[in-house]
Amino acid sequence: MSRVIYRMPGLSWPLLSLLLLWLLPLAASATHIVGGELDLQHKSGNTYSLTLNLYFDAIYGNSGAVRPTLLAGIFEKGTNKYIATVQMPKVSDSFVQYTSPACSIGSLSTRKLIYANNVIIDASVFNKPDGYYVAVENCCRNASIANIIAPGDAGQTYYLEFPAVVRNGQPFIDSTPQIFPPLSDYACRGELFYYDFGGQDPDGDSLAYDMVTPLNGHATPGNPDPGQAVAAPYSLVTWKAGLSTQNQIPGSPTLQVNARTGRLTVRASDLGLFVFGVRCSEYRNHVKIGETRRDFQLLVVNCPANQQPKLQVNVPGTAVPYRFGRDTLRLLPGGNRCLSIRYTDPDPGSVLTMTTRAVNFTGQLPTFTTRTSGTVHAAGQPDTLTATLCFPECTDTKGKVFLLDLIVADNGCSLPKHDTLRVAFTATQLPNVAPQLSSTFPPAPVPVSNANPAVVRIVIGQPYSATLLGTDSDNHALTLTAVGEGFDLAGAGMRFTAQNGAGRATATFVWAPDCGAVAASGTGEGLLVHFKLTETGPCLPLLQERVVRFIVDPVPEPKPFSPSNVITPNGDGYNDFFRMPDLPLDFCDRKFASIVIYSRWGQKVFKSDERGFQWGGQNSGGLYYYLVTYTDGRRFKGWVEVIP
Repeated sequence: MSRVIYRMPGLSWPLLSLLLLWLLPLAASATHIVGGELDLQHKSGNTYSLTLNLYFDAIYGNSGAVRPTLLAGIFEKGTNKYIATVQMPKVSDSFVQYTSPACSIGSLSTRKLIYANNVIIDASVFNKPDGYYVAVENCCRNASIANIIAPGDAGQTYYLEFPAVVRNGQPFIDSTPQIFPPLSDYACRGELFYYDFGGQDPDGDSLAYDMVTPLNGHATPGNPDPGQAVAAPYSLVTWKAGLSTQNQIPGSPTLQVNARTGRLTVRASDLGLFVFGVRCSEYRNHVKIGETRRDFQLLVVNCPANQQPKLQVNVPGTAVPYRFGRDTLRLLPGGNRCLSIRYTDPDPGSVLTMTTRAVNFTGQLPTFTTRTSGTVHAAGQPDTLTATLCFPECTDTKGKVFLLDLIVADNGCSLPKHDTLRVAFTATQLPNVAPQLSSTFPPAPVPVSNANPAVVRIVIGQPYSATLLGTDSDNHALTLTAVGEGFDLAGAGMRFTAQNGAGRATATFVWAPDCGAVAASGTGEGLLVHFKLTETGPCLPLLQERVVRFIVDPVPEPKPFSPSNVITPNGDGYNDFFRMPDLPLDFCDRKFASIVIYSRWGQKVFKSDERGFQWGGQNSGGLYYYLVTYTDGRRFKGWVEVIP
């Protein structure tokens, strides 16, 4: 249910804050906040879903400080004018996972609390060109944070900007980017730490990332829940001496984020718990339309020494090590397309895993034909592991040089260490001539397409047959199939029989349509059948297809309908009765219904629902009129003269 509290005219902000606080249950101070971010997603019409992801210290945090409801304030960005309040109840409570659960430590565990509600963002209210922002204020952060002053007294303001929902008189729909879910990972001092904060934008907007100083706001230990957030500006946390927005965690490199990918990296030099802030801005047509911020924490600890694994690749068919930048593999049809890989790790008992990653191409990756993981330097285990990686016969780089990364990773904590070898290669495949498909179906109109198929007209009750022939000069296996578009061939009485084989495939199609087929074909549009010839070769199969539209016609009328209009009922055996042997034939549900004969004064003198009726007059001469009707609404009128 959507709930937006709009400010009541004439009510002062302090009184409104007291009223809102009175509406909420009392709770303990929300200490030990790890971080969080706001998210606004369009649902339908002018309804949006507003969500706050709040990350809470599950080890040292006071569970009694978790509030059942938080309040979000919405403001105009250009004027800081208050617009609305949104009540956000807690809808989820779960634990944040480690990248490697085996690396978990007892001093680090994070809960993810989700607060959410629907909000109506109407164009009559949210139409200012400068846009709007949402804020939620809370307190307090972990007292053990090492890079800001008085961390236990510091609050957090969750902040998000979004554009007006109307632009140039037209609806302007935007969902904010959703930042990659956080993990409970920690960093090892002196080791490179990496983490993906990259987001996904539902609208396809461009995203850019930068480091920002976390927002403090107005919440304090004495007033940890100020209720409704007040308007910007919001105070910032205070960095300790020597630290800043661009140097939030000491190290070489210091904590930084890739502006395009959102990937965080740091080689921390100091131990401790560090808070940091990342901003994700979204752009549409090179214009910034919104942003969302995430505060989070990183724990830096001393870790056991972990050395980097190593891998070596030999040139196919040789014992010569491959060297990137000097060697380019040339994979030829029928040649050796497999790489021999050796990988090891100086650390005893390391579990190593091999993977691949395409650098500048898409499509099928080479596959390992052997196991890709194992333990080294343990009892009964080898010092060096081996693997074989083979490129598919169908790999074809079309004359370009493709790049493939071979990656070996250990199981070290907090994050695996890697060794990557980039391999450059070109590949060709055997030429493959497309198979040929011929048939006795009539040719399709030009241009040939599904919307412009060949047309076969079949008389109801009369069998129709056609043959198909597929051939392949490469002698690859061929398969002929037939598929009805929106119907089952067997259910419609169609029979398709194929004899498939190498280099040649034949098939027969037979159909004797009945009235059920007429009903299935609708209003004269017929039934579409796709006849396909598929080549099964070592590479991507080449497909040939014929599309045929089958239309069922009634049996042709033997001659034009022109009944006799004079009878002489005198008993001489000649022309004594009025009959209509040349009535239009019945065609499924289009059948003869009845004939009615009227006198010249409109009196009904005869009626029959039999197609083979006969009428011998009324024992008196004169002119009479008849009306013949069919079940599909067709009507035939005429007259007949009776001469005694």
